[in-house]
Amino acid sequence: MSEVFIAGAGIHPFGRHELSGLDQGVFAARAALADAGVEWRDVQCAFGGSFAAGDADAALPRLGLTGVQFINVANGCATGGSALLSAYWAIKSGEFDLALVLGFDKHPRGSFNPAPADMGLPDWYGELGMMLTTQFFANKIQRYMALHGISRRTLGLVAEKAFANAVHAPHAWRRAPVALDDILNAQMVNDPLTKFMFCSPSEGGAALILASPARARQLGRDQIRLRGAAMRTRVKGSFEVFSPSLDIERGPSPAELAAKAAFEMAGMGPRDMNVLQLQDTESGAEIMHMAENGFCAHGEQEALIQAGATRIGGPMPVNTDGGCLACGEPIGASGLRQVYENVIQLRGQGGGRQVPGNPVAGYTQVYGAPGLAAVTIIGK
Repeated sequence: MSEVFIAGAGIHPFGRHELSGLDQGVFAARAALADAGVEWRDVQCAFGGSFAAGDADAALPRLGLTGVQFINVANGCATGGSALLSAYWAIKSGEFDLALVLGFDKHPRGSFNPAPADMGLPDWYGELGMMLTTQFFANKIQRYMALHGISRRTLGLVAEKAFANAVHAPHAWRRAPVALDDILNAQMVNDPLTKFMFCSPSEGGAALILASPARARQLGRDQIRLRGAAMRTRVKGSFEVFSPSLDIERGPSPAELAAKAAFEMAGMGPRDMNVLQLQDTESGAEIMHMAENGFCAHGEQEALIQAGATRIGGPMPVNTDGGCLACGEPIGASGLRQVYENVIQLRGQGGGRQVPGNPVAGYTQVYGAPGLAAVTIIGK
């Protein structure tokens, strides 16, 4: 089984743009190819996804019709992570030497509008308002706060950090700092989460080039290795975004399962990670995912966040480019943005958001409805 290297990374800024989602994806793909120093005709296989901007393989006429094997991937908010996992398998098997992973999206304004039928639910479920995801995330963090002593101020600190980090991230959407009091006193969406504590659907594209060891050495791009990649779905008792109730007997979350698998694959543990990108659909998600991914015990987040542990200069910097809160969440591209950011950090190219101390290992985790997670670990 071959090792897998990240030879190139490219991104189109997130936010709102005149370009189509497809054009943003093509922009990111070309940037990744240029970063790796390869031509499109050199790519042997490709995997990509988009939720609202058409099939990812629509990029082929723009990139060039070379006959490349291109597989469209659709897996909710974990689409990017799942496309990356597919390319990882393709290279790791020894079947291919060079692969493109592509994700892009262009969502309409407003909240996500999932169809009940897509989740195996009847139409009346949506007609009653049960498909509105903000209420589920709010209820989930309310329960967590009661169980583990997390304060509303800590929710605000997560968002405040995100916007402060994004000031230094050229690809972020919301690049202006927001004061903690403004976050806490903003319009309430679903208690306890205000509008600044939620991410928004947005637009953007991200792409990666994966290579075998021999190809990576040939390109001079064998510095960053994809050490582990895993995706898991929910088990009995896991939280489901569209479920109106919780099982009394709680099961492990998909993030816990994917994290355990990725760490075992990488031969590493949480303490080995220098920079973290965790799914922050809203402020509460980042807090809960800190524990679910093994970086602290449940309840320890309150003291850690209050002490600044998750800031760029802290011992466990989280979402160094502002995460979903500041970048928005174009579904096809979001998980790949996380990996792109870790590549930049391990290269030491983060500028004002660079994690100090020469980081050598990066961790990403994305969560998707109704209950699945993808994790990647890269090492320098």
